[in-house]
Amino acid sequence: MTLPRCAIFTRVANFCRKVLSREESEAEQAVARPHMTIIPREQHAISRKDISENALKVLYRLNKAGYEAYLVGGGVRDLLLGKKPKDFDVTTNATPDQVRKLFRNCRLVGRRFRLAHVMFGPEIIEVATFRGHHEGSESDRTTSQRGQNGMLLRDNIFGSIEEDAQRRDFTINSLLLQRSGFTVRDYVGGMQDLQEGVIRLIGNPETRYREDPVRMLRAVRFAAKLNMRISPETAEPIPRLATLLNDIPPARLFEESLKLLQAGNGFETYQQLREYNLFQPLFPTITRYFTENGDSAMERIIAQVLKNTDNRIRNEMRVNPAFLLPPCSGIRCWRWRKKSLRRAVWPITTLSRWP
Repeated sequence: MTLPRCAIFTRVANFCRKVLSREESEAEQAVARPHMTIIPREQHAISRKDISENALKVLYRLNKAGYEAYLVGGGVRDLLLGKKPKDFDVTTNATPDQVRKLFRNCRLVGRRFRLAHVMFGPEIIEVATFRGHHEGSESDRTTSQRGQNGMLLRDNIFGSIEEDAQRRDFTINSLLLQRSGFTVRDYVGGMQDLQEGVIRLIGNPETRYREDPVRMLRAVRFAAKLNMRISPETAEPIPRLATLLNDIPPARLFEESLKLLQAGNGFETYQQLREYNLFQPLFPTITRYFTENGDSAMERIIAQVLKNTDNRIRNEMRVNPAFLLPPCSGIRCWRWRKKSLRRAVWPITTLSRWP
């Protein structure tokens, strides 16, 4: 059977389109591929003795099983800054199910972000699979889903180590430490930003904030905690996107509020939250008591409570959220007298009304 001449031309044209589109796609990927910088062991201050033995065990077992695995995130950042990390995170090309098969002391958590928690008594090593880009990926609603405002409701697209570095929030949190050789990999300029004290979002700031509005809170928290400055392009969209926090579940906002205000720099964090219009979505009731000059009784109480809390943390004293959060919930204290600021007491029941 002989095909009509028009059909032959159509097939040839379609074939040419496929070839050209493939070449364009490969060219775009080559341009988009990040330049990797490797920092050798002698050029950074990370020491093996400062890393959790359990984290090293997780890396070793994953590597022995044939998987790539790296320390990543705040743990690597803090080690490079000479600080003691509170926890250690691992990123790998092993899927959550593959991680679970390697560790009997492992459980899978999360629906939005599927993670593996490897438990060593009270210590939990969080293991995440390399994340991939959503654009152009063939996925269903069980792996990738966005809300109307662009928020990622599900983010279980797996990818390469390069894509994973680009998918992280801030450049300073994207640095990876390799167990063998103890080298640090930098795909997005995180080392330079760390040295210059800059909080910089990876990718288009507005898109990344819409994917996860909590990133706005994290930018402020890291700036206050690490005494860094937020880059102009990272800071610019925050005030106009602050209302996106209203879409975050209250339980997650509560957890983030504790991180913001109980890290030893709560007062500085509070000032930045107000500067970027982020305090109102967190504690909507309390803004009714605020004044333009910032000198209302409620504002003075909050400032005093946060300063006292910061002092307690610096002196390694316990901090109770029952003392910290009620004044931020907008409930009047029992005694407003100025002399009673340090001894003011709020009913515990106000915690149930947060925010």
